[in-house]
Amino acid sequence: MKKTFIPLLLLAVLGTTMLFSSFKRGEKKDSIDQRVEKLLAKMTLEEKVGQLNFVVGDLFNTGPTVRTSESDIFNEAIRKGEITGIFNIHGAAYTGKLQKIAVEKSRLGIPLLIGADVIHGFKTVFPIPLGETASWDLAAIERSASIAAKESAASGISLTFAPMADVARDARWGRTAEGAGEDPYLVSLVTAARVKGFQGKDLSDPLTIAACVKHFVAYGAAEAGRDYNTVDISEYELRNTYLPPFKAALDAGSATLMSSFNELNGIPATANNKVMRQILRDEWGFKGVVISDWQNILEMTAHGYAKDSAHAGELAIKAGTDMDMMAEIYLKELPKLVKSGKVDQKYLDDAVRRVLWLKFKLGLFDNPYLYSNPKTEKKQVRSKENLQAAFEMAQRSIVLLKNENNLLPLQASTAKKIAVIGPLADNKEDMNGTWSFFGEAQHPVTFLEGIKKYAKGAEVSYAQGCELYSDSKAKFDEAVATAKKADVVIMAIGESAVMNGEGASRANITLPGNQLELVKAIHATGKPIIALVSSGRALELTWLDENIPAILATWSLGSEAGNAAASVLFGEYVPSGKLPVSFPRAVGQLPLYYNHKQTGRAYEGDHSEPGSERVYKSRYRDVPNTALYPFGYGLSYTTFKYDNLKISNDKLAAGEQLQVSIDVTNTGNYAAEEVVQLYTRDLVGSITRPVKELKKFQKLAFNPGEKKTVTFTLAPADLAFWGADLTYGWEPGDFKVFVGPNSRDVQEASFTLLKSDSL
Repeated sequence: MKKTFIPLLLLAVLGTTMLFSSFKRGEKKDSIDQRVEKLLAKMTLEEKVGQLNFVVGDLFNTGPTVRTSESDIFNEAIRKGEITGIFNIHGAAYTGKLQKIAVEKSRLGIPLLIGADVIHGFKTVFPIPLGETASWDLAAIERSASIAAKESAASGISLTFAPMADVARDARWGRTAEGAGEDPYLVSLVTAARVKGFQGKDLSDPLTIAACVKHFVAYGAAEAGRDYNTVDISEYELRNTYLPPFKAALDAGSATLMSSFNELNGIPATANNKVMRQILRDEWGFKGVVISDWQNILEMTAHGYAKDSAHAGELAIKAGTDMDMMAEIYLKELPKLVKSGKVDQKYLDDAVRRVLWLKFKLGLFDNPYLYSNPKTEKKQVRSKENLQAAFEMAQRSIVLLKNENNLLPLQASTAKKIAVIGPLADNKEDMNGTWSFFGEAQHPVTFLEGIKKYAKGAEVSYAQGCELYSDSKAKFDEAVATAKKADVVIMAIGESAVMNGEGASRANITLPGNQLELVKAIHATGKPIIALVSSGRALELTWLDENIPAILATWSLGSEAGNAAASVLFGEYVPSGKLPVSFPRAVGQLPLYYNHKQTGRAYEGDHSEPGSERVYKSRYRDVPNTALYPFGYGLSYTTFKYDNLKISNDKLAAGEQLQVSIDVTNTGNYAAEEVVQLYTRDLVGSITRPVKELKKFQKLAFNPGEKKTVTFTLAPADLAFWGADLTYGWEPGDFKVFVGPNSRDVQEASFTLLKSDSL
C-alpha cells in the first residue's frame, strides 16, 4: 500500500488543484465573504454543526479521553460532515488521505482543519517558550516560530494551538514553561512575534499555519498556582495585566483564539460574555475563530455553572465560543437547541461563517492538499538549517545566574579533567522539554555529548549520581568518586520534561527528588562546581546560590541542548540571556513579580534587621521580600558599566516625546551582547500603580572596551493605563524613569507629565 499510495495521492493533489482553481481567464473570483455565504446557504443544520466539532487524532492525547484505534475511525464522520477537523495528527500522506475523503466523499466537499500542539518546534525542537523569552530577541523568536510552521505545514498541519499569552507570576504553575513570563509588556511583544512567525504574511502560503493565541483569559492567575483553578481578579488587573498580550496577538493577526479552562470572577471563561462578547468581539472587533480548550464546554457542568450538556452548549455558543474541542456537545445538542428556539440560528451561522472563513484564508478550498505534499515534508523537516537555528536559539536562551571568580568560561589550563554528573547529564528525552510531542526522544544532543564535543583535549568522565524519580542514594558513591578525580564538575540537574506544562503544578519548587543532596555530596569534595539547571519555571535555588560558584539557567533547550550549553561553557558563545521571571528565595514568596504594587507599610530592608519600627511592615520575618534573581537579570563573561543617565527634558506634554539616554560600556575582555532595559513608575495615579514597569529594551552587541550611548524614546502613550473610571489613557503627574541591566540594578531620573489625554 505504501509504495502505491503516495503517487496516487500526488495525482489526486494535481487533479483537485485543477478542480478548485479552474475558472475562465479573466473571470472575476468571488470574495471570501461571498464564497462563505454561498456555501453557508447550501448547508443543512447538521452540516453546520459539524463545522464546529473538533476532535483529537489517534496518535497521542493531551486530555483525559483516550483513543487507541488507528486511522479509519474518522472516515465515516468525515463523509457525513460531522467534524470540522482533527488535531494532533501529522504526516503529509495521512492528512492527505483524510482530506481526500472530506473533499471527494462528503456532500459539500468542505476541507478539514488539521491542528496540533506545536508549542516550541515540530521535529526540530527549540527551547521551551519561557527559555526563548530569556533571549529577549524578538527576531530570533519569530524565526523559531516560522521554522516550526514550515515543518508543521509540510507535515499536514494547518493550525497550531500556540502561542500562550498568559502572564505567569506564580512559579508553582506548570504552564509557566509555555509562556513568556511575568511582565505584560514583554509577554505582549513575544506573543506577537510568535504569531508573526507562525502565520507569515499570507495564511495561504503552504509553509505557514494559523496561530491560536491562548488561554483567554487570566489562566495564569490561577489560585495557588494550581492548574485549572479559580481566578478572581478586578477588572483593573484584568485590563492592565492579563488582557494586553492577547490584544497584541490579535493586532499581530492571530487567526484564532482559545478560551481558558478557568472561571473568571465566578463565570467560566468559555461562556463569559464580559470577555468573550463585550471585550473580544465588540470592543476589540475580533472576527476570527474562538476554539474551546479540551472539553471545557462540558466542564462548565463541573464548575456548577451549567446544569447539563445542553445548557453548557447553549451558554457557550451564545457567548461566542465557535468550536467545540472534544466534548461533542455542539454535535449532539445544538440541532435540538436551534430547533427548539433556545439558541437563535444567528449564533450558529456566525460561528460557521468564521470557521469557513478560516479555511478559505488558509487556502484549503483552492487546494485542499496544500499541506499534504510528501516531497515538501521530506525537505523541510529537521533540515541542517533548522537545526542550526535551534542551536542559535538555545545559545541565546541560556542565562548566567552566577560566576564566582570567573570560573566560566572553562579554560584548557584549569579543566583538563571534567566530571559531568547528574540525572539530566546524559538524558536525551528530557532535553526536548514539555509540549514536544512530535520531537523524537532519540534526537536531542545531551549535555554530556555536547561537552565531549567541545572539551577538546580534556578527559571527560560521567556519573548519573541519582535519578529524577527516585530518592535512592545508591549511585552517590560513584558520583563522588568521579568528582574527586576531576579538576571541575559540571552538574546537570533540574526538572524532567513532564514536571512542566499542563497538569504539572508543583507545591515545592526546589530541585526534585534527592538532587540537592547529591549536589551537597559533590560540594563536600571541594571541587569547583558548575550547575546547569534545567527547568520550565523559576526554581528555589537559595542553597546553590550560597554554595555553588557558577550557575546557568538552561531551561529545556531542545534538539541542540548539549551543543548550545557546551558552547557557552567553553566560551564559544558569551551568555546574553536575561530572566523573564523572578526567581524566589522561598516558595512562600509566591506569587512573586517585580512589578508589584507599593503598600502603605512598605519595607525594603533586610528581614533580620532589629528594631520595633520594622515589625509592623509588609515583610517576612525569615527571608527578604526581594527575589533571589530579579526579573531581567542575567550575567555575562564580560562586565558592563552604566553611567551618565540623561533625559531630554524634565517635563513631557501630550504630543511630545522624551529622550532617555545612558552610556553603556563593555569594561571586560569579551565581545558580548547586553539587554539594556528601561522602566518607569507613575508615582500617583487614579488607581495605585506598580513600583516599576518595563517600557522599552534594546539588545545590543559590544566589543571589548566599546561604549555606546543608548537612547530610548518615551511618549505619553507609553505611560497609559486603565484608570479608576476604566478608560484607557495617561494621567498627568510625576514619574520616575529607571535604566539598567535588570529590574533591580538601575539608575533613575524624574520627569513630570503635564497633560493627560485619552487614546
